[in-house]
Amino acid sequence: LADEGAAVAVVDRDDAAETVARGIRADGGHAEAFLCDVSDEEEVLALVKEVVGRLGGITDVCCVAGSIRRGTVQDLSLEDWHRSFADNVDSVFLVCRAVLPLMERAGHGSIVTVASGWGLRAGEKAAAYCTAKAGVVMLTQAMALDHSPAGIRVNCVAPGDTRTPMLAREARQLGQSDAEFLAEAADRPLGRIGTPEDIAAAVAFLAGPDADFVTGSVLSVDGGGSI
Repeated sequence: LADEGAAVAVVDRDDAAETVARGIRADGGHAEAFLCDVSDEEEVLALVKEVVGRLGGITDVCCVAGSIRRGTVQDLSLEDWHRSFADNVDSVFLVCRAVLPLMERAGHGSIVTVASGWGLRAGEKAAAYCTAKAGVVMLTQAMALDHSPAGIRVNCVAPGDTRTPMLAREARQLGQSDAEFLAEAADRPLGRIGTPEDIAAAVAFLAGPDADFVTGSVLSVDGGGSI
């Protein structure tokens, strides 16, 4: 998004936000960091107010927060279940609810959510995650129906395994080494796992003018893993 000329608000609940924003600025882009737990309603409302104050408005949003706790229904505590929905679904609901009035007043806007291939089909030992990410897909399409008349597009990216810190945590939950887990994750038609850049390119497409006639769509970015 920064490469496309956007002023980017980078949001995280720790100093990773500033690290990313600093990298964007070093490459000549415009980015500012914001601290927020996007599963917390009050923090989200304060975040949106601060972003508008510092950057002047919000025209495009990417909801990419998420977490995974591997396990069957019998393995999971109720706390695990609720945390999965808070991180993966509540965060999307809260952010979108806060920014939609701004977009409606402007008469346009684009929201891109990030679900997962496991939101489209089930995976083993991932009951809470699969259910939550399926919820993100349905929430995306429901918002697309509700808010298209206001000129707001809402789309979803469904990544396959992508090289992020969450993947390493997932390997540890399953008792596997990073190398073992990555080797299994790369077993797909294109023969590799995804990169953050792969996902960012899909988000930039859906958020940008080339996707002006696209809403309610789910774009799988998984190296052919869903075939």
